Amino acid sequence: MSDQKSLQQAMEAAGNPVEMMRNSKVGAYVYPVVAPEFTNWRDEVIAWRESAVMFDQTHHMDNLIIKGPDAKKLVSYTAINSLENFPVNRAKQYVPVTPAGHVIGDGILFHEDQDQYTYVGRAPATNWLKFHAETGGYDVELVEDRRSPSRPMGKAVSREYWRLQIQGPKAWDVIEKVNGGPVEQLKFFHMDTMNVAGTQVRTLRHGMAGAPGLELWGDYRDYDKVREAIMEAGAEFGLAAVGARAYSSNTLESGWIPSPLPAIYSGDGMLADYRAWLGADSYEANNAIAGSFVSDNIEDYYTTPWELGYGNFIKFDHDFIGREALEKVDASTQRHKVTLAWDDADMATIHASMYGKGEIGYKFFDLPNANYGSSNFDSVVDDSGKVVGLSMFTGYSANERTALSLAVVDPSVQVGDRLKVVWGEPDGGSGKTTVERHRQIEVNVTVSPVPYSSEVRDNYEGSWRKAGQV
Repeated sequence: MSDQKSLQQAMEAAGNPVEMMRNSKVGAYVYPVVAPEFTNWRDEVIAWRESAVMFDQTHHMDNLIIKGPDAKKLVSYTAINSLENFPVNRAKQYVPVTPAGHVIGDGILFHEDQDQYTYVGRAPATNWLKFHAETGGYDVELVEDRRSPSRPMGKAVSREYWRLQIQGPKAWDVIEKVNGGPVEQLKFFHMDTMNVAGTQVRTLRHGMAGAPGLELWGDYRDYDKVREAIMEAGAEFGLAAVGARAYSSNTLESGWIPSPLPAIYSGDGMLADYRAWLGADSYEANNAIAGSFVSDNIEDYYTTPWELGYGNFIKFDHDFIGREALEKVDASTQRHKVTLAWDDADMATIHASMYGKGEIGYKFFDLPNANYGSSNFDSVVDDSGKVVGLSMFTGYSANERTALSLAVVDPSVQVGDRLKVVWGEPDGGSGKTTVERHRQIEVNVTVSPVPYSSEVRDNYEGSWRKAGQV
């Protein structure tokens, strides 16, 4: 066993954090516990556009419940967002950055009660909040409910909350039948309650599929009866349960980049203390970087709020980590988020290479989620070969019948431009367990809007997914 106790020690043993993560043995990122498919992933994807779906979000995200007199103070100090107009029964996207202004992660922050907030999302923001709660002298109590094990190996799994979403054009029909009567269509990210199988559950107005929907959550002990009641009520409306395989491709249509690299692998002071605090078994120490873009400088993988579409979140009405750095940034110089539509002919070439006898194929493009690392970085190049952006989340949309990726690109790149994505890693591939020996290929792509889906672009209520985008 390794005698490394912290992320810092793991980095020192590896010599370079890029090489450490490019050759991570953590394996594929898993959306755990939920069945991969209930019918087939194609029909499950199409259902969120044509009828209604139930997304099961119970297992793949952390819940960090923050209670106490200093709960608001802790969250405010670690967020670029303002909490000044954030009453109970509201939610918002939560984005923390480093002192240098680079993004650590993001997730949803629920203001569930007076002096109580719940962060829901991936581990980097959970860990950042926990570190500051423990080292900053805050009068708070934390209830830490980590994501379910990626591979539970038959062992029982339990959570604090179950968390389900009902989405799609017929979602509200399902919701009102489940409730046994009308449900008020509150504003986006406003919270309320409704009835499910004789149990009052909490709700969040959402709309991931481009139509009004709700996220519901409650005590995990009620999971089975709640899920069964929703599926039974939704049968007449064509409600489909979405499996773990289809779930992640929703972000390709709606425009959220879910896994930026947490920008904590360099820097002194607070960040050095943080790396010493993080364990060698943490998400950050085992994160896998994948893709054709390779740099010895870890900071080349960092992103700013503007690049991820979060520039409009930044509010200088409060003191927060990274404020001084962000105040100095000229937003017009920042890369911006786009969707890249991959050419069908090039995709056919990639898939056909699996059948080429006696030759090494191109990097396998899995369906519908083609990402093979926790944080993904493929070079986006122009005709001269110059890198003009990074493709960060890649897959296939059964609704659009197109391979898509979400990318951050130089300010000069505009919708309609033709570029290329370098698919596959150099030198036959890295040492990740998700990487087979392969060749690289340059795939022609068309720069497209965010969100890509016109249905979502026209109707999605969460403006943060597209604010400031081309």
